[in-house]
Amino acid sequence: MRLRTILAFLIVTPSWLMSARGEQPERTVDHNVITSLRDPKVQVRVPASSTYCGADRWVLFDIADCELHVFVEPDPDKNAHRLYWIQFEQYVPSKPDLHHQYKSPRHARIGGEDFFVDTKVNSVEEKPKPGSDGEHMRAIIAARGYTLPREFMYVRFVHLLDNAKRKELMIIYAEDLSATGFSAADLREEGRVHNAWPNLEEELIERAREAIQLTF
Repeated sequence: MRLRTILAFLIVTPSWLMSARGEQPERTVDHNVITSLRDPKVQVRVPASSTYCGADRWVLFDIADCELHVFVEPDPDKNAHRLYWIQFEQYVPSKPDLHHQYKSPRHARIGGEDFFVDTKVNSVEEKPKPGSDGEHMRAIIAARGYTLPREFMYVRFVHLLDNAKRKELMIIYAEDLSATGFSAADLREEGRVHNAWPNLEEELIERAREAIQLTF
């Protein structure tokens, strides 16, 4: 490629597209701490017992600049019993009409900021949508040789950075469901022990809030 062509590419190509074509994630990781200097400026600390699996950055479904980082707490056989998924996301400038919309009535304050909260039980047999952040997360874990629990429960915290609702910080904390003695089918709304889920999810949320520390 000639120099003139390269310079033209750099001038007309949006920065988010260039990063998706090969730039490294811009947030830094030191052991169990992620440092973000913008959108938002924050330090995310997970337990020292966790292992960093890596990061990925790409344009999610051609609409959002997405950067995710993954930590796990594994056993000696590399089974991940706990998962910490931290994601920085913002809609690209070419999609000015898009805004994040979350309807969860539950909120929590973490690090002094407001987060939407929702919970769910899931199974690795429920495959994520191709190209989704869930697929990217699983690829990072698999590349490091770790295995997700067959079934797991998780809580998702989402902080919208401003009134425009175009930028978000998402944190997902997941645990192996087998420790509860119940299956995902048991705990779902139509399950045989769905009445046990409210207590389990409240305890899950509290463990997540204790494990993840945010400094804005």
